[in-house]
Amino acid sequence: MNLKSLLLGSAAALAAVSGAHAADAIVAAEPEPLEYVRICDAYGAGYFFIPGTETCLKVGGRVRTEGEWYDAYNPNSKVGTLWHTRAELSLDTATDTEYGPLKTNTVIRWDWSDGNSTSTKLLFANISLGGFLVGKADSQYNSYIGYAGDVINDDVIYDGPYELNQLTYNYDAGNGFTAMVSVEDSNSSGSGASYGSSWWTDDKSNHYAPDVVAGAGFKSGAWGFKVVGGYDSIVEEGAVKARVDADFGMFSAFLMGGWNTDGDKLNKYAGTNLDRSACPVNDPSKCGWGDWAVWGGVGVPINEKLKWNLQLAYTDSKIFAATTNLKFNPVKNLLIEPEVSYTDFDSVNQDQWAGILRFERSF
Repeated sequence: MNLKSLLLGSAAALAAVSGAHAADAIVAAEPEPLEYVRICDAYGAGYFFIPGTETCLKVGGRVRTEGEWYDAYNPNSKVGTLWHTRAELSLDTATDTEYGPLKTNTVIRWDWSDGNSTSTKLLFANISLGGFLVGKADSQYNSYIGYAGDVINDDVIYDGPYELNQLTYNYDAGNGFTAMVSVEDSNSSGSGASYGSSWWTDDKSNHYAPDVVAGAGFKSGAWGFKVVGGYDSIVEEGAVKARVDADFGMFSAFLMGGWNTDGDKLNKYAGTNLDRSACPVNDPSKCGWGDWAVWGGVGVPINEKLKWNLQLAYTDSKIFAATTNLKFNPVKNLLIEPEVSYTDFDSVNQDQWAGILRFERSF
């Protein structure tokens, strides 16, 4: 066998072996594409795209614990220390549509107080699109006008209802002018209303007309003005509130006034949050505004971590309420808030001091 024959035989053998191995080759599967969470900053901080969808999701909430001494809403309260802890979980979604963002807001709340008193409730659940909102939220009588002062006990003098079902349209002209109209749940189907104190609310099981709230406002630079009115279809009375806000840089201030269409009656928009003992036995209207009520307050940022707030309020029924607090943020999203309140109930010739020390972590 010469060299040429040897080389040809070796090449043929290698080709045969290679062919055999090629027939048994294993092809690796293509790796599945990974889908990373994408940030969705079109609707503000904290939103991200739900994987596989064009819907943005934001998860948030807070944990709060606080000690309370006495009760600013009850002249007969002599509670030494009442400790209360709360947790809230909020879920917000947003999807871009041809009519603007389609949004939802859901908030679930859990409470625990001394004596193993626990509760869970759906605080908010609503859908919004193109200026419309439907579902459960705070009454527009409060949320549109901006509630009251930056204090915990801001509604010792009743400023309106909070959580309820509604159908609302908000208009924003883009030049500082806004307007709103809302039809709100009259709570006519239940035995107890979700607003105010249960001893004065009047629910009628055969009453089907909703309540109506409307408002308008204008903001320019450091100044803002809003007016809002509400009609209680069960009591067939209502109330109007007007508010002026100003930001002077070194401090901010507000002044708000309310007028009741019938000072001898309590209604959903000029009612009371007070305990029944705060007014005479034969005249529950003395726990409300009477014909009118007024609120005012200031907020002074002392530095980046500390702010002082004061709110004063007075009614035609001669109830005076004063509350002051300090809001201290030692680190971002942590609040420490001591607060002191004083209430004078002239119609029963009693007064009350109350205090709260709150710790709250938001996320």
